Amino acid sequence: MVAFPAVTFLMGTDYAGANPGDGEGPVRPVALSPFAIDACPVTNADFARFVRATGYVTTSEHYGNSFVFQGQIPAGRYDELVRDTLAAAPWWCLVDGASWRAPEGPGSSIDARMAHPVVHVSWHDAMAYAAWSGGALPTEAQWEYAARGGLEQKLYPWGDELTPGGQFLCNVWQGRFPDLNTADDGYAATSPVDAFPPNGHGLYAATGNTWEWCLDFWGVGFSAAPASDPQGPADGAARVMKGGSFLCHASYCNRYRPAARTRNTPDSAASNIGFRCARPLR
Repeated sequence: MVAFPAVTFLMGTDYAGANPGDGEGPVRPVALSPFAIDACPVTNADFARFVRATGYVTTSEHYGNSFVFQGQIPAGRYDELVRDTLAAAPWWCLVDGASWRAPEGPGSSIDARMAHPVVHVSWHDAMAYAAWSGGALPTEAQWEYAARGGLEQKLYPWGDELTPGGQFLCNVWQGRFPDLNTADDGYAATSPVDAFPPNGHGLYAATGNTWEWCLDFWGVGFSAAPASDPQGPADGAARVMKGGSFLCHASYCNRYRPAARTRNTPDSAASNIGFRCARPLR
């Protein structure tokens, strides 16, 4: 884990390219008590140790299915594997048998992906792992401060250019979404958690690769007034996710920035959702 002392930073953004309704702004000063956060997202190897130790069964395994991006469906097996698609986003395919153990459904495996982030984990699954590991999920504020890498109000953890000097620094979509992924960054789906350089705080994969669950309920309408250790609304139907994923592209999901945010219901899971853990320091 990476440890931080008590800090104050500028959370949120007034970036004109933010998605309307996401509630990224206004920029506001936020004070955080000392905390530590995982340098990397939780990997398949990490999660496998948890399951071996506890016998835990994930939400997707209980349901018997999960959502897989269409480009990850094995060639020639679409009709066999796909039960349904989301009407508003038909590239999301409901696959029977898809889970953290079998990310693309029956016949797939994580054997060659033990250093990749675990996926198909719900917020409930992430909370269970975090409790077992002696930690918790990070608040959105903790996550955002750590992801910024010590830079103030930059678009990305390394500055304002997505690919400075033509260098790929995170795993996001290249090409034309959702039909053509050139995988110029080397990955068409998830990558090992340390495949790209860490940010200035030593965090890997703080943007791209997989969305990461946060502790907070989803909310918008923030105030510009200073806040201390905010934890979002007291209740709600969805939880915050941060960081973007390998599916993010400027034309579709311009959320591969530390200030960007989205939400999902806590029982949801998909092939691009993972998490990392945090803990308070005294």
